[in-house]
Amino acid sequence: MSYSFTEKKRIRKSFAKRENVLDVPFLLATQIDSYAKFLQLENAFDKRTDDGLQAAFNSIFPIVSHNGYARLEFVHYTLGEPLFDIPECQLRGITYAAPLRARIRLVILDKEASKPTVKEVRENEVYMGEIPLMTPSGSFVINGTERVIVSQLHRSPGVFFEHDKGKTHSSGKLLFSARIIPYRGSWLDFEFDPKDLLYFRIDRRRKMPVTILLKALGYGNEQILDIFYDKETFYLSSNGVQTDLVAGRLKGETAKVDILDKEGNVLVAKGKRITAKNIRDIANAGLTRLDVEPESLLGKALAADLIDSETGEVLASANDEITEELLAKFDINGVKEITTLYINELDQGAYISNTLRTDETAGRQAARVAIYRMMRPGEPPTEEAVEQLFNRLFFSEDSYDLSRVGRMKFNTRTYEQKLSEAQQNSWYGRLLNETFAGAAEKGGYVLSVEDIVASIATLVELRNGHGEVDDIDHLGNRRVRSVGELTENQFRSGLARVERAVKERLNQAESENLMPHDLINAKPVSAAIKEFFGSSQLSQFMDQTNPLSEVTHKRRVSALGPGGLTRERAGFEVRDVHPTHYGRVCPIETPEGPNIGLINSLSVYARTNDYGFLETPYRRVVDGKVTEEIDYLSAIEEGCYVIAQANADLDSDGNLIGDLVTCREKGETIMATPDRVQYMDVATGQVVSVAASLIPFLEHDDANRALMGANMQRQAVPCLRPEKPMVGTGIERSVAVDSATAIVARRGGVVEYVDANRVVVRVHDDEATAGEVGVDIYNLVKFTRSNQSTNINQRPAVKAGDVLQRGDLVADGASTDLGELALGQNMTIAFMPWNGYNYEDSILISEKVAADDRYTSIHIEELNVVARDTKLGAEDITRDIPNLSERMQNRLDESGIVYIGAEVEAGDVLVGKVTPKGETQLTPEEKLLRAIFGEKASDVKDTSLRMPTGMSGTVIDVQVFTREGIQRDKRAQSIIDSELKRYRLDLSDQLRIFDNDAFDRIERMIVGQKANGGPMKLAKGSEITTEYLAGLPSKHDWFDIRLADEDLAKQLELIKLSLQQKREEADELYEIKKKN
Repeated sequence: MSYSFTEKKRIRKSFAKRENVLDVPFLLATQIDSYAKFLQLENAFDKRTDDGLQAAFNSIFPIVSHNGYARLEFVHYTLGEPLFDIPECQLRGITYAAPLRARIRLVILDKEASKPTVKEVRENEVYMGEIPLMTPSGSFVINGTERVIVSQLHRSPGVFFEHDKGKTHSSGKLLFSARIIPYRGSWLDFEFDPKDLLYFRIDRRRKMPVTILLKALGYGNEQILDIFYDKETFYLSSNGVQTDLVAGRLKGETAKVDILDKEGNVLVAKGKRITAKNIRDIANAGLTRLDVEPESLLGKALAADLIDSETGEVLASANDEITEELLAKFDINGVKEITTLYINELDQGAYISNTLRTDETAGRQAARVAIYRMMRPGEPPTEEAVEQLFNRLFFSEDSYDLSRVGRMKFNTRTYEQKLSEAQQNSWYGRLLNETFAGAAEKGGYVLSVEDIVASIATLVELRNGHGEVDDIDHLGNRRVRSVGELTENQFRSGLARVERAVKERLNQAESENLMPHDLINAKPVSAAIKEFFGSSQLSQFMDQTNPLSEVTHKRRVSALGPGGLTRERAGFEVRDVHPTHYGRVCPIETPEGPNIGLINSLSVYARTNDYGFLETPYRRVVDGKVTEEIDYLSAIEEGCYVIAQANADLDSDGNLIGDLVTCREKGETIMATPDRVQYMDVATGQVVSVAASLIPFLEHDDANRALMGANMQRQAVPCLRPEKPMVGTGIERSVAVDSATAIVARRGGVVEYVDANRVVVRVHDDEATAGEVGVDIYNLVKFTRSNQSTNINQRPAVKAGDVLQRGDLVADGASTDLGELALGQNMTIAFMPWNGYNYEDSILISEKVAADDRYTSIHIEELNVVARDTKLGAEDITRDIPNLSERMQNRLDESGIVYIGAEVEAGDVLVGKVTPKGETQLTPEEKLLRAIFGEKASDVKDTSLRMPTGMSGTVIDVQVFTREGIQRDKRAQSIIDSELKRYRLDLSDQLRIFDNDAFDRIERMIVGQKANGGPMKLAKGSEITTEYLAGLPSKHDWFDIRLADEDLAKQLELIKLSLQQKREEADELYEIKKKN
C-alpha cells in the first residue's frame, strides 16, 4: 500500500473485517451543492436550468400591466464581485454578499393596432439587492458573524391518505381522510364523518359536502353517480323481477330464491350462502340472468333519471331511493327496466350517494357560489368574482404550485397504483384505466379536474377496504429543503411584492417614458433576503466550538421552522426512529430535551436526490454474488428490495455464505436465502452520523449513553496542544479536512517556504496548467476568535523541501493533529476512588496534567467600546482620565488605547474614555480646583472600557473604526498604515514568489532550445544557454527572446501575460484596500 506524505508520519492499522468499498463522501456537499444550484454561476446565461434564482425570476416574469399594453420581461441575471473578502466582512461586521443585477426588457404594445404589435422595446440592467455568498466551508457571514442555514425536513407536496386511528369518535370507528398538499397554494382536505358522509375543506375552513366541489367542477348528479358506482340492471315483467348475473358480486351473499340451471336443477338452495364453488357452477351452467324477489329492490338508489318515453315526464330522479310507491308508479307507467347503484355493506359503500342527498345545491354555478361564501363570508358573490376565486384556488399557476416533486408523488399515489383483479373490473379500475387514461402524463404543476376526482375516488376505495393508508413519518413522504431552495422561496416572496408594485406603475410606462429601472424597486427583495438570513428560525449562529461541531451543524436536518412542525404540536410518532431512517438519518444523534427527534443529523453516506428525498448507497448483489456496483436508493425505492447487512459473511469471490442471511425487507428484519438478496450495505457505519461514527466500539454502547457521547463531543474545547486519538474509527481525517480546519494541498509540489503565517508550494510541472504560474500560497489563520470565543489557529505541518501530493496535509488547525480530528488527550492513568478525594462521577487525575497544560485552552474575547455624541457633548477616547493611577496609564498609548501584547487583569483599563457630565452647582472648593486645573478635570466622568471581573490575558489585536468624515486619531491612523504596509508586503511577497517560480519554469523550458533572435544580438539558430540567460541585464528580458519552437513561444507569451495579470490584480487589490 502506498502512503501519502502525511500518512507516512502516522501509519494507521485498520482492524475492520473488510476493506471500505466506498470512501466517505465530502461531508459538506449537501450545503455547497444546494447553494451552487441556486446561484448557477458556472452556467452561461442560456444554459441555466429552471432552478434557484432563474426559477424565481421565471415564475414572476413576465409582469403584464392591467390594460395589457405593457409588459416587463426577464432576460438574465448577473452577480457582481463582493466588495470585501470574508475576513474583512467579519472584521467590519458586514455581510459577505454580491450585488445582483437583472437585465429587464420593457415591451410596449401599440394600442391603435388591430392585432398585438410591438411599438417599443426598452431594456437595461436593474439592481435587485445583494445576495449573501457562501464561504468555501458552507457557512455565511451575516453582519460579521458566521451563520449556517440548517436544512429542513418537511412533509413532501403531493396527496396523502390517512385515518384518525379511531381517536375522534367514541365508538373507535376509523375516519379516513385525504389531503392534497401543494408546494405553494391552498390545501385541499377530504374527510369522512362518523355517519360515513364525505366532506371537503379548503385551507382548513368550514367543511362542505364533497358533491358541492364535484358540481363546481362541472359534474351533474348522474355523472357523479356514474363515476363512483357500478350499476345493477333489473328487468320488470309480469313473471317477476330478474337481474343480470355478475358472478363476482354473489360471493358471500345469501340466495334469496333457489338458483336453477337451464334444466331446472338446483345449483344453490334458497337461504344458503353462495361459495366460490357455487359461483363456478353458475358460470359453467351459462346463466346470464337471475330471478330476484321484488322486495329486494326496496331501498336501492336509482343510477339515472327515469323518464316516461311517451309523455317525457320524470318519474324518478337519479339517486332517489326505491320505495313501494315508486314501484307501483313504475308498474302503472309500464317501466320494464331500471338501473340502480350497486351497493353492499362489505366493499361498495353508499358514501357518495348519501352525501349527494345532503347536498342542496342545484348546479355548477350554485356550487361555486357556495364555495365563494365559505371562502369569503360577507362579500357579495358577483359572477366574475366567483369564477375568479374558484379558478385561482387550484387551477392558476400564479397562486398554486404542486411542484415537480408534488406531481411525481401525486401520480404514483393515485394514477400509477397496482390494482387487484377485483378493482380492475370495478368502477375504480375503469376510472383510472379508461376515463382518466393519460391524465398522469399531461398533469402540470396545477391541479386538474381529473386529479381532484382521482383523489376522492382513491379515498372512497380506501373506505371500501381496498388499499392502505400512508405513513407520514416514512422518509418517502418527507423531503429535505436545503439552503438553496429555502433562499429561492424567500427571493420569490420578495419578487412577488415587487410585482404588485410594478403592475400599478406599468400603465404609465409609455406616457412617462419610463425605463425598467424606474419601475422596479428592489427594497422588498433585499428585505426578504435580509430577514431570512438574519432572523429566520433556520438561520442559526454557527456552532464553532471545534471542527466536529461545525460539520455537524451544517449536516443537521430540522423538522422545525416555517412550514414545518412546532415542538409543542409534534407527537411521539414524528420524533421516533423510523425504519426508513436507516442509512439516511442518524438514530443516535439528536438533542436531549424538547427538540428530541425533531432535530436530526444526516448519516455519513446520505445525500439528497433531485427531488429532495434522502438516498443511501448499496452494493448490488446478483445471484448471491456481491458486485462492485453501487446504487443510491431513496426510501421509496428501498421498499422494493431485500437488503443484506454490511457484515454478512462472504467468501473470497464475494459470494454470500450460509443458507440464510439476515436482511431487511419493507422495514422488517428477515432471514433470506442468498439468491433472494438484491443489495447489501456498503459499510457498517452507514447507519450513523459523523459524530456517532467517531465513537470507537459504538456497537457495545447503550443507545442513551451513545446519544450523550455524540452530543458532548461537539462541546470539546480545542486544547493548546491537540493530541491524536490512540484508537480511532477512520473518519477523523475526513472531519478535519472537510471542515476546512486542516489545510490540504490543492496540487502536488515541493514546499518552497514556510513560516507561521504562510506556506508556499511550488507545483509539479505536470500539474501546473501551461502558461500559468505554478505556485500555491496557503495563508494561515492566526489566533482568530470563533463564534464560541474559542481560538482558531493554524500551524504549518510541513517544512521547506517536503514533497507533497495532492490532498496531503499542509497545516493543522484547532483540534486537529496531523490532519486528524483530536478533540481530547490520551490520558495514561486516572483514578475513580482516592482516599475520599472524589465525589460521585468525577475522576481523579495527576497534578502533572495541569503542569503540562494537557487540558489548557486559549479563549479569545472581543471587547468593544463606542464613543458617541451625547446631548452634553461628544464622548472622548483619551489617555487623560480623572483619578487613574500611573500603573493603569502605563498600558495605554497617547490615544488612550491599550498596546498590543500588554498583559491585562480584571479591572485594568483597555480603552480610556470620558463622558461629559451634567452641569451641577459647584462648591467654593470645586471652583478653586477648576480655576487651577482647568475645566476638563471636573465636567467629565470616567466611562473607560475595563477588563471584566474574573478575566485576564494578553491583548492580541486592536481595531479602531471611525465614522466617515471624522478625523482619525493617531492610533487609528497607525493601525490603518501598518495594515496597508503589511498588505503591500504580502502582495509584494506573493509577486516575488510568482516571479521566481515563473523564471525557474522558463529556464527549464528554454535552455537548449534554438532561437530566432533576441536581446544582446542573439543570432538566429543559436542555442540558448544558462550563461546567456545569466548575462542578460534583467530576467524580464527573457521574454524578448524569439524562440524557433512555436509552441514554446506561445507558452512563453502566456507566462508573460499571466505575470502581468498578477501584477495588475495586486495593484487593484491594494487600491481597493486603500479606499476601504
